[in-house]
Formats: sequence, C-alpha cells, structure tokens
Amino acid sequence: SKSERLLRCKLASLYRLVDLFGWSQGIYNHITVRVNQELEHFLINPFGLMYHEVTGSSLVKVDIAGNIIDPGSTTYGINRAGYTLHSAVHKARPDLKCVIHLHTPAVAAVSAMKCGLLPLSQDALFCGKISYHDYRGILIEDDVKKLLVEDLGPINKVMILRNHGFVACGETIEEAWK
Repeated sequence: SKSERLLRCKLASLYRLVDLFGWSQGIYNHITVRVNQELEHFLINPFGLMYHEVTGSSLVKVDIAGNIIDPGSTTYGINRAGYTLHSAVHKARPDLKCVIHLHTPAVAAVSAMKCGLLPLSQDALFCGKISYHDYRGILIEDDVKKLLVEDLGPINKVMILRNHGFVACGETIEEAWK
C-alpha cells in the first residue's frame, strides 16, 4: 500500500540518520515501525545489514507472533532478541508506532550510573519522564518482556535499560527520533 511504502522510506531514512550521527554501533541495534494496527504488523531491519545499507525494500515485515510476513529484498532473517523487545512494546502500547533501541557509548555510560540521566543540560530536560529497566541480558522469556513493559509504563516514551542502552518511542517515526 502507499502508506506502507511511505513508512518503509521513512524508517529506512531513520536508519540512515542514526548511522550518520554515529549511533549505529554495528548490527545489534534496531528500530521498528508499526505498519498495521489491526494485524499488528511491524517493520524491522534484516539481521546482518549495517544501518547505512538498510533500504525501504530490505525491511522485513513481521507480525506480533514473530512470523515473517514479508522478508523484504534480502535473504537475511531478523534479530530474535530485537524482535522480542519490539514486539513486547508494540503489543503493550498500541499508542506507540515507532520504537528505537540503541546502545551508544554515551547512553551506555549514563545507563550504568546509579543516578540515571540527570537534568544537567537542555537536552536532558526535553526527554520528558524517563522509565528505567534493570536489563538482565538478551530479552527472550515472557516474564522479562512483562517486566520491560511494566517498567515502561502506560505513558512514558523513553526508557533507559540499565547497563545497556535505551528505548525511545513515539506515536510517529518523527516523534521517536526527536
């Protein structure tokens, strides 16, 4: 559909922006966008492509159960841990269309601080209310997914994963990016 093509282009552009800013950190980060609210489909990067290689046509469409609906233009699969984190957020928070998960060195440093993100700069103040989640390793088990979405809460859009990275969400791709 035309709306899915637009989302594919916007999401691929976001992958490129993240790479341009030097935040991509290899292939273990991921960004998703919900394509269809009723069918609970979302787009995710193929596991193995660098961020600067992601195109709209290479994005993989998956459903909330982890089934690949459209493999995109590559033969790569998806990062199961990435899928698990994103599917948990998309399932629990239908208001959020885009989910960004990164672990840049700066965010990893803040996530390791007991005090978390302090309001020491204007940038820190623009985040709004921030949730925290005690990251316990690769997210696969259902009980860990439940804790993750409980920690994010019903209204927060930013969550720091302690000793790991962050999740930033938005009702649109643009909101998640800002």
